Amino acid sequence: MVILVLFVTAVYGYEFDCSDTTKPCTSLGSASLMWERLTFVTALPTRFGDSMVTLADGDNVTLGGFHQGPANLDGNQNRQGSYLTMMSQDGLAFGIINIIGNFGTVFVDQSYWQSAIAAKPGAAHKGYILGGMVWFTIPFALATALGLASNALNVALTPDDAGAGLVPPAAAIAMFGQTGGILCMVQLTMAILSTGSAECIAVSSLVSYDIYRAYFKPEATGQQILLVSRVGVVVWALVMAVASIVLNQIGIGLGWVYNFMAIALGSAVVPISCSIYTDKLSASFAIASAVLGMVCALIVWISVASTYGPVSVGTLGQLYAQLWGGLTALLSSLLICTVGCVVAPSNFDWAIMDQIKLVAGDGGENSKVLGDDDPEATPEALLAAKNWIFKYGWGYTVFLCIAWPLACIPLGSFGKSTFQLWAAVALMWGWVATLVIVFLPVYENVGTVVKVLKCDTSTSAETTTKSAPTSTSSA
Repeated sequence: MVILVLFVTAVYGYEFDCSDTTKPCTSLGSASLMWERLTFVTALPTRFGDSMVTLADGDNVTLGGFHQGPANLDGNQNRQGSYLTMMSQDGLAFGIINIIGNFGTVFVDQSYWQSAIAAKPGAAHKGYILGGMVWFTIPFALATALGLASNALNVALTPDDAGAGLVPPAAAIAMFGQTGGILCMVQLTMAILSTGSAECIAVSSLVSYDIYRAYFKPEATGQQILLVSRVGVVVWALVMAVASIVLNQIGIGLGWVYNFMAIALGSAVVPISCSIYTDKLSASFAIASAVLGMVCALIVWISVASTYGPVSVGTLGQLYAQLWGGLTALLSSLLICTVGCVVAPSNFDWAIMDQIKLVAGDGGENSKVLGDDDPEATPEALLAAKNWIFKYGWGYTVFLCIAWPLACIPLGSFGKSTFQLWAAVALMWGWVATLVIVFLPVYENVGTVVKVLKCDTSTSAETTTKSAPTSTSSA
């Protein structure tokens, strides 16, 4: 988050020294200069990819990575050919894919569920809302600032470079030199270590509890489950490493995989949601909707891709092929789940959840399933938390995904003053989010921090309450 603030501030608020006229000036430093440079780039004659240019001495050389002229990603042009607009048909298509894919990553990813379960019951719902608002600075502040900077500075980037996710480091290197690349590597390493470790633990938990203990050895002891879990961590780490190498070798980039998430995971979103929010969906229809939804999505995806030419990695990576595949995954599973709830309602008894037996010897035998000693874990408190999350969750969703984009329609291509306001909000959001996520956990746990510094091993209800991790899940 500190590096995020550094990059965004450098783009919008810090002017580098450009007194040496023998070198290209890579300074931006203000939203107005960004607007002027982007306007200039889109006004130039269209050059995309490699292009031959004539130098001052008359020599002809071929330079690569050109992306000047009206803004388009080899597809539908943005409003008025500008980068400074929300009016983009391709952008809308990517936005829909992004929402479906991220629904999938959140609902299907076991690490999110484990974080919620590990958090204090009365804190998890607020933690996730806070975490979501902080996370939004990544696409809104960081990615937008560096993405626009790469165009404003006319950084040489090929479509393959962009698909591999190299736009942010390229912009950072243009501004900071090698230091910018190192900062991007640090940021990426921290993100991968955090996410990768969570995924290893999440998958190993599924293997050990939901497969090994459920189907192979129901009487497994805690020590046996721990052993299987540790083996699962190692195996899944190797699987992720090998998979990334294979994808890279066959030419599938980060952008391709990111868009494919909507197709691969979208069909599981609705059945998982129904498993939580209604007692009507049966197991048979839940499984059928996930499986058949993905089958339908694959058929539509490949069919649309074939309209662009022979089916290949390139045609399967076409934006609208992945869009229709992702929409099919989500909507077909929704249809199947709806039919299942009406035709064969399950009427599941939620009281069964109170009969969960904890496993002795796996480290969690002293836990309480619903935290009986916590007033925020009572059924009444949890129902209030559910109502709270519905209100604010839907409220923020409508604002960020619908109201905000619609409000930008009359603006067309942003004028200088409008873009200055946009950049100011992005910069402010990044700073506030960073301060909150860095200092709020310290403030909430100040009692525990003080006890550690004093080597105080006593416990008290006051300290426990004070150090309740309201932002645990946002981490």
